[in-house]
Amino acid sequence: MSSVIASTRFSVLDRSRTREGHTHPEALRDTVRLAGELERLGYHRVWVSEHHGVPGVAGSAPTVLAAAVAAATRTIRVGTGGVMLPNHRPLVVAEQFGVLESLFPGRIDMGLGRSVGFTDGVRRALGRDKDDAEDFEAQLRELLGWFRGTSPTGVHARPAEGLTVPPFVLAMGEGAGIAARAGLPMVIGDLRNREKMRRGIDHYRDHFRPSAWAPEPYVVISGTIAVAATPEEARRLLVPEAWAMAYSRTHGTFPPLPPAERVEALTMTAKEHGFYASGLTGQLAGTEEQVADELETVLKETGAQEVLVTTSTYDREALLDSYRRLASITSG
Repeated sequence: MSSVIASTRFSVLDRSRTREGHTHPEALRDTVRLAGELERLGYHRVWVSEHHGVPGVAGSAPTVLAAAVAAATRTIRVGTGGVMLPNHRPLVVAEQFGVLESLFPGRIDMGLGRSVGFTDGVRRALGRDKDDAEDFEAQLRELLGWFRGTSPTGVHARPAEGLTVPPFVLAMGEGAGIAARAGLPMVIGDLRNREKMRRGIDHYRDHFRPSAWAPEPYVVISGTIAVAATPEEARRLLVPEAWAMAYSRTHGTFPPLPPAERVEALTMTAKEHGFYASGLTGQLAGTEEQVADELETVLKETGAQEVLVTTSTYDREALLDSYRRLASITSG
């Protein structure tokens, strides 16, 4: 194993993707079960996500799901990738993470994003609009202030005040600059657009201001990684998610994951096929040896300290096998 891989942390974001023929509760239980497997495999942290009104994602309440994951594990760090801060009052978010940290001390991460919903309907249901994302930086300052007891309201966040829950900024668009100004660790993707990712990382490092939360830049790169016995099997792991993305781009809704064989039998429109083919390219997929080579290249290019793997697929056994194979690369 290369020294650059050996010195890198590897973590997982599981989005609790629903699958055709399976229920939302199954998807949530799958996430909790997977966390236990990831802990046994030696992954550093496992995160869950926040999506609202999406047929293909069961994870709508990340702090609730994080509590279930933390309760089912013992040592792995648990967090959110992320809580979408514009959807919530910062005080309430601080209280939720204060409860998590109090129950599972030293294991909780607070990954924070600025998305305000997938569709206009979801944004209306949340009482938000696209412009609310512009308030993210101020909301972030307010949230961190609740942990430090600096709110000008005179109110104190219980039990958050005085606790240290590591915050991470999910860098989409303006996120790299916000993370740098706040002096926080940054999560940036995706692996398919390396040049854009490197620009974001360079901007973050160039403008980073040390803070009480992080004395120096900390970069987590995120994306899909699929490892299998053959390149063809690895590519098939990508098929369900690639089709779901293509479908969402052409139909406006993000569906449950279909089995790879059903996708491969579909007749696609030219537009669908274009999005689908795009979803299959640029990911890190292949045998252990191929993925190790790719990983080494990406890590040398980015200087990232951590990789957050975000792979979703229909076949959960094949997904777990992929994580086992990746663990064998990263742990020697």
